[in-house]
Amino acid sequence: MTASHFVRATWLAALLPLALAGCGGGGGTTVVDETPGSGAFAWQLPAFFPAPAVPEANPMNDAKVELGRRLFYDVRLSGNGTQACASCHQQDKAFTDGRRVALGSTGEPHPRNAQGLANVVFNPTLTWANPVMTSLERQMEVPLFGVRPVEMGINDANKDEVLGRIAGDGDYPARFATAFAGEAQPVNWGNIVKAIAAFQRTILSGNSRYDQYLSGKATLSSAELRGMQLFFGEKAECFHCHGSFNFNDQTVHAASRFVETPFHNTGLYNLGGTGAFPEPNVGLIEFTRHAADMGKFRAPSLRNVEVTAPYMHDGSVGTLEEVLAFYAAGGRNIVDGPYAGDGRANPYKDELITRISLTQAEIDDLIAFLKTLTDHELLTNPKLADPFRR
Repeated sequence: MTASHFVRATWLAALLPLALAGCGGGGGTTVVDETPGSGAFAWQLPAFFPAPAVPEANPMNDAKVELGRRLFYDVRLSGNGTQACASCHQQDKAFTDGRRVALGSTGEPHPRNAQGLANVVFNPTLTWANPVMTSLERQMEVPLFGVRPVEMGINDANKDEVLGRIAGDGDYPARFATAFAGEAQPVNWGNIVKAIAAFQRTILSGNSRYDQYLSGKATLSSAELRGMQLFFGEKAECFHCHGSFNFNDQTVHAASRFVETPFHNTGLYNLGGTGAFPEPNVGLIEFTRHAADMGKFRAPSLRNVEVTAPYMHDGSVGTLEEVLAFYAAGGRNIVDGPYAGDGRANPYKDELITRISLTQAEIDDLIAFLKTLTDHELLTNPKLADPFRR
């Protein structure tokens, strides 16, 4: 079985248990969510994608999604009125921000690189290295109300003022009343969080040229095909951590029975030969306190990787060429400075991260394939765009 046949078979197998209600545009599928209160929300899913899992406490409906889109782009939702969710999650960058690390509304740098939101509905864990952050609703509270670091900057001193900005808008109250029908006071923080989470679940990416190739609607060049074979083959071994329909190794959907949530130390650091990573970005160990979890982070999706630079949890790798060179070397050797240490010898490094002999031509082919994962429809879809921009 070829790599492309393997991927096609795997994706189709994931769909077999699902009740599909007809075909959508672009080779996709319409799946009707009949969760109580959802208003029979119709998911317009990419081809080969499974139906998303949605919490019963926050069923989908069109009004809620549109409300969430407006809130996602509204700078009035930050303490000082300067920053929106979209400030760190920009559509043309596949909902990343192009910075090494994100900046909060007060200018405070976040210790980590802003992760993309494409297909976030399929992520069983959220953020780079938190195994218990499993809900978009719970995660949304972190950028809104967090203080270390400050992101949106909402706190006890200003939260009533910020909520008043939303409640006093001439448009929002009616939208909340429709999205949360039957509630006496629908404009509240809980519903703001639910609406934004609902919108985020609709940020779907599955119409790249590679997806079109799988559907028989596009062709790949010789270089792209060679890169694909390397990607899914045992030489480059990329597929071990990026082999799902979402090109990562953590996925959850409506038909999931058992969900694995692996985290990986890729040998990015090895401070002083001790295995340590720079504070505060020490990875999974922050939660487990197990030494073996030092430097372990979640493998991000490679969908749209062409437009989501810089890379890694701390944005310390600038280009795809550098990423592939890093993995081919089996880790990163930093020879001087405060982060000096040979990551290739990190004692906690994942056993899958070993030296790979890749020629420059093979690296070029892999990059050519990775660029076929860019979904230009996602980057320009008006349903996901800023509603305030005229």
